[in-house]
Amino acid sequence: MWEVGEAVMTKRQSHYLQMDFIMLLLFFIIVSLLAIYNAQQLEQYGGENFVIKQAVWFCVGIGIVAFLQLFDLDQLYKASMYIYGFGVLLLIMLLISPESIARTINSTKSWFTLPGFSMQPAEFTKISTILFLAAVISRHKSKYEISTLKSDSLLLIKIIFVTVIPVFFILQQPDFGTSMVYLFIAGMLVLLSGIDWKIIAGLILGISLLLAGMLTLIVKFPELSQDIIGIEPYQINRIMTWFDSSQQSSNDTYHFDLSLLALGSGQLAGKGMDKLQVPTPEAHTDFIFSVIGESFGFIGCAIVIFLYFMMLYKLVTLGLKSSSHNSFGSYLCFGFLSLLLVHAFQNMGMTIGIMPITGIPLLLISYGGSSVLSTMIGFGLVYRVAVEHTIQSDYLFK
Repeated sequence: MWEVGEAVMTKRQSHYLQMDFIMLLLFFIIVSLLAIYNAQQLEQYGGENFVIKQAVWFCVGIGIVAFLQLFDLDQLYKASMYIYGFGVLLLIMLLISPESIARTINSTKSWFTLPGFSMQPAEFTKISTILFLAAVISRHKSKYEISTLKSDSLLLIKIIFVTVIPVFFILQQPDFGTSMVYLFIAGMLVLLSGIDWKIIAGLILGISLLLAGMLTLIVKFPELSQDIIGIEPYQINRIMTWFDSSQQSSNDTYHFDLSLLALGSGQLAGKGMDKLQVPTPEAHTDFIFSVIGESFGFIGCAIVIFLYFMMLYKLVTLGLKSSSHNSFGSYLCFGFLSLLLVHAFQNMGMTIGIMPITGIPLLLISYGGSSVLSTMIGFGLVYRVAVEHTIQSDYLFK
């Protein structure tokens, strides 16, 4: 009798040990701490220890991941609307808060700043929006088992409505880069939700024309674009630099030049630990990939890209496997996948000059409390999907 009980307990514990996700997270943590340790050796940081702070954020994040395992997907599904509403409320509170707790930095009001603590609400609202979008799509699919143009159009409207609300308040900060992340996530979920291709084709065409028009306006009439779009002068400079860096002053291409110099100087195997020579701005946050390139060379960059590939691969396979018995969990995986994908592509792209410079961090590697904790919350949610998929598989093949 005791042996049976111990076997059941051991089996139950094994459900919570998703070793593939655990090992991937461990490798990301190691890469992050090593890269930040190297970055903080630059003179611009004055010996400040970001590694300890990042390690603390990761420890807190792991605690959050463990805490989230106390809730099953059905509970998260029911709570998703309230979590989403709380995230939007944080964005509203940020905009109306006095400068004493929400300072405007570089013409942007994006952070709650308290003594010894700062938080960027938009990072956490990304996860709450993914959670609610997954619930909305899942609920719609269960209600309309047979898709029609009418039902698909209704689903598209729901996705747009849920996404536009936080994007509207983020644009008031203004934070154009972060708002684009939300739109990318929504776009990916639209593609993966099974909406009729005719509707998607029309949507893609409309968005493409809108973006082309906006970019043309910014490049040809930069001053007019400030009034019509509300874009800031520094954002215009970044876009102009992205289009043609040869036509810009050395000040406008400063970040690009140093980033490329750092990456190139690392060559194949890098310079090693404590040997950084290029003073890349924001080396521990936005340009952490340049630090990896200089420290560990092409091999180090390839390892980081491989880690992201493996994480995305696991999320794709988990999402596909979960779709048959839990569509909510499936869309959670696809939403978190979209978040990691757009951050990785944009951040790495801007370091090599193929994307405009934004303040988008390299998730799971860049330094930052809000970034780490929000990403760990998302990781905890998909980890729960993996746990429940394992339990479901055991029941099916018992």
